[in-house]
Amino acid sequence: MNPAASAAVHTVRPLSAEQLAADLAVRDLTDPAAGPHALQLVLDGAVDALTRHWACPARVHRGERVVTVADNYDHLNYRADDVTRDTRYTRYVDARRMLRSHSSALVPGALRTLAAEHPGGGPESVLLVCPGLVYRRDSIDRLHTGTPHQLDLWYLTRRPTPAGPDDLTAMIGVLAGALLPGRAYRTEARVHPYTLAGRQLDVEADGEWVEVAECGLAHPEVLAAAGLGPEWSGLALGMGLDRMLMLLKGVPDIRLLRSTDPAVAAQLTDLAPYRPVSAQPAVRRDLSIAVDPVDGAEDGSDGTDLAEDLGDRVRDALGADADAVETVEVLSATPCHLLPPQALTRLGARPDQHNLLVKLVLRDLHCTLTDADANTLRDRVYAALHQGTAHQWAGRTGARA
Repeated sequence: MNPAASAAVHTVRPLSAEQLAADLAVRDLTDPAAGPHALQLVLDGAVDALTRHWACPARVHRGERVVTVADNYDHLNYRADDVTRDTRYTRYVDARRMLRSHSSALVPGALRTLAAEHPGGGPESVLLVCPGLVYRRDSIDRLHTGTPHQLDLWYLTRRPTPAGPDDLTAMIGVLAGALLPGRAYRTEARVHPYTLAGRQLDVEADGEWVEVAECGLAHPEVLAAAGLGPEWSGLALGMGLDRMLMLLKGVPDIRLLRSTDPAVAAQLTDLAPYRPVSAQPAVRRDLSIAVDPVDGAEDGSDGTDLAEDLGDRVRDALGADADAVETVEVLSATPCHLLPPQALTRLGARPDQHNLLVKLVLRDLHCTLTDADANTLRDRVYAALHQGTAHQWAGRTGARA
């Protein structure tokens, strides 16, 4: 399908020039050109393990952060009506371009390059390596960020025996053994538009299963669309590098990966276990807010702004100060038409809205927040999230607007 058809299905609200500039200014920690970082060691470990396993060369394809909608979605077999194309999930630059939402957006270009350089021939096997920073709608907590780092690893082969499920199982085992030796892991069936026989890879950590990668057999239609003939087959795997590094080193908070504190930053140039640095105290504020339902939703069970939406709104509102927010968690959601009249008045809410109780945890990584600091941040978050006409401010004595 063509990009114009994709754009016609969903409303496109482009980023402002200021938003785009701020997003492009975020450092890609996987890129050695921007300086060393432990994420690069995780990337190198994965590539080295797989190229040794298959005795094949690796081709690194970084590409641009601004990609076509076609490469991010269409050329990976996403449906025209897929919900991920919505502006809530996609940072559009214009109707045809966007900030890549996953490292898989680099794969179609890497496949086309392979096909163009080796028409009708080429290497017997090759590992395509597509790493980089991506832009997501995501919640705010210790494991999630709106700008995570991902790595796509696609093994392509022209060997007489096509790559199959046994090869995928071997790929998973090689990576798990190389990156998280001794850890228990499991796989579960998953469906991806660009794979067949898809799986999710989970690793055991502190008694819980943590998702670290998704994979499957490279979809023949994706390969064919890039110009690779039927003699090619392959495996496709996408990995969250931040989470992998956190598991490997024992880093407790994803914000630490970008810390400028010398005691923290010095530990993020190797893969040695993380040594905790004295933590700043956390400050909790609970917010009761009114929010509009998501377009098309009829009730609060699936229609109110979820943590991912709130996370994006907080990041946009606070800018650089968003790093002081540790968690934004929705504790409860209640349709406003079920609230008593006095509660509606206190919120300035309409009956068609929803009342969310939100837990806000503030913890600056580098300094202790005073009550005044915390109240100022709380009010900025509150202003960004609350969509009622009456307000309860923490930083203004007795204030109610």
